[in-house]
Amino acid sequence: MEKLAILDCGGQYTKVIDRRVRELGVKSDIFPINVKAEKLKDYKSIILSGGPNSISNDERLKFDERIFELGKPILGICYGMQLMSDYYKGVIDNNVVKEYGQNEIWIDNTVPIFKDMSEKQKVLMSHGDTVKIAPEGFKIIGKSGEAIAAIGNVDKKMYGLQFHPEVDLTVEGTKILENFIRIVAKYQDVYALDDRIETSIKMIKEKVKDNKVVVLVSGGVDSAVTAALLTKALNPENVYAIHIDSGFMRKNESDIICENLKKLGLKNLIRENAKDYFFNTVVEIDGKKIGPLVDTVDPETKRQIIGELFIKVANNVIERLGLDPENTFIAQGTLRPDLIESGNPDISGFAHKIKTHHNDVEIVRKARKKGLIVETNSDWHKDEVRKVARMLGLEESIASRQPFPGPGLAIRLICHNKEEEVTITEDEIKELDEIMNFTGEQAQIIPIKSVGVQGDCRSYKNLGIVYGNGLNFDWNNVTKLAKKITDSINTINRIAYILNSNHINKPIKCFNMKINDECVELLRELDSIVTSNLEGSKVSQTFAVLVPIGITKKYSVVIRTFVTNDFMTGRPGEIGTEVDKHNIENIINEIENRFHDKIEFVMYDVTSKPPATCEWQ
Repeated sequence: MEKLAILDCGGQYTKVIDRRVRELGVKSDIFPINVKAEKLKDYKSIILSGGPNSISNDERLKFDERIFELGKPILGICYGMQLMSDYYKGVIDNNVVKEYGQNEIWIDNTVPIFKDMSEKQKVLMSHGDTVKIAPEGFKIIGKSGEAIAAIGNVDKKMYGLQFHPEVDLTVEGTKILENFIRIVAKYQDVYALDDRIETSIKMIKEKVKDNKVVVLVSGGVDSAVTAALLTKALNPENVYAIHIDSGFMRKNESDIICENLKKLGLKNLIRENAKDYFFNTVVEIDGKKIGPLVDTVDPETKRQIIGELFIKVANNVIERLGLDPENTFIAQGTLRPDLIESGNPDISGFAHKIKTHHNDVEIVRKARKKGLIVETNSDWHKDEVRKVARMLGLEESIASRQPFPGPGLAIRLICHNKEEEVTITEDEIKELDEIMNFTGEQAQIIPIKSVGVQGDCRSYKNLGIVYGNGLNFDWNNVTKLAKKITDSINTINRIAYILNSNHINKPIKCFNMKINDECVELLRELDSIVTSNLEGSKVSQTFAVLVPIGITKKYSVVIRTFVTNDFMTGRPGEIGTEVDKHNIENIINEIENRFHDKIEFVMYDVTSKPPATCEWQ
């Protein structure tokens, strides 16, 4: 069997590389970047992944440099390209250009890795460091403006890409990987993927045996697939499905979910209403008390509290049912991106945490070490889970259901404490003004922070607000402007465009906001307006975000749409093509008619991932 080794530098997309290679018919294995060279002797080629570290600082990753002397074809991606360049005496600099998002680059299509491709390519960049001078023996084979985007040494069969060919936003990325595999490295074998359903059922039977298992079912496709697999693998009487209503569900959602779940053949379905518990409970993590949610602003703390409470509520139900918590398995619909973004050390020893997912908090990790957590989907991405759902015969209303995060509306309420605001500097304002000159638009930096991912690192930065032409704004101009702002101003990672106001003569203010019944119910109604009007749009996800900003009113709402396959990268849905402009007009009118006394601005998130994440928190 011809095999390919992927060396993990801690990148968010390492597992995506693995997936793409296997889909192209080659068996691949992932190793830490510091693997010894002799362990790779049976592998025909090597791919070095991206990663969050910098070549030029003390965090630089140590690795066995003998991998470059093995005589094997090597592809370095992003950080991997920089490791390769540094070894061969190239120059890496962090002051050349920073790029986050989709860029158009030029490539040299006469070299094998770019064979049969057009010279102009749209690719995904996410980097701060850049190769300034190509190493000796390497030719520049790709450029992003004046910056080096790709290098190659045809004789050594070594190539470096500053961009990420493994993700959706690199339009012909699969072709690049295929060229490396079949033309450069000359793989002949075709490796067939294992049958996912059979493999999962076998794993469940071997792990759970005749014990009881509790499956946490949110109603989404991830947990529905897990529940369906459990009922196929085990005696249905031993499977207890718990739907926990945390008080952060969407409008009428728990009612709809429980009706759908009854169709999965679940014998024991329990609906647990736990709103007061979630709102008001203090939890202890590593000896430190945090919470309750009604007093919490920080998004990471929110996520940790909610994740802990889900398991505590589940354990309460387990005890009420007379089951033994120490011998009862808990099943979750955890996806591979959940573990990657949570910085799970079992997935990568070098990856940075972007945001904690509720299914990978400390209490879950402890139970996982005891062998009590069952995760059928933890090696899959969202589109793969949808395929399995259809293979299992689940209804399309479940298989294609838009994602809804475990923490629910809690992480779409952008809480804020004015006392902790960081002052926007004169230099930042000046830099923004220079970018906005002659664009026909205006902008302000708002000290409301949201989570992003830049260069495989978590960012928690300010919001940029652009306005000037209302709903008649030019999509291409504004999205390019958004990218320029986030690439240029280091303290901004997300841009929202105001749709319902053209001219703003007063500064936009921030207000205090914490979780309470008023703002949760307001967001629930706003989200219902947004999602019902955009149902059927050509996007992967649609939702509303409530932010405490305005001029005379204390709230504004943001429409977030996202186009993606695997949620590792993505972009906003384009108004006028993927999102109907008339539907956006209907949203604005309905919000202004119903909530004119509370909502100041209706905005549209125009930021890709990276530099932003799909969710704001």
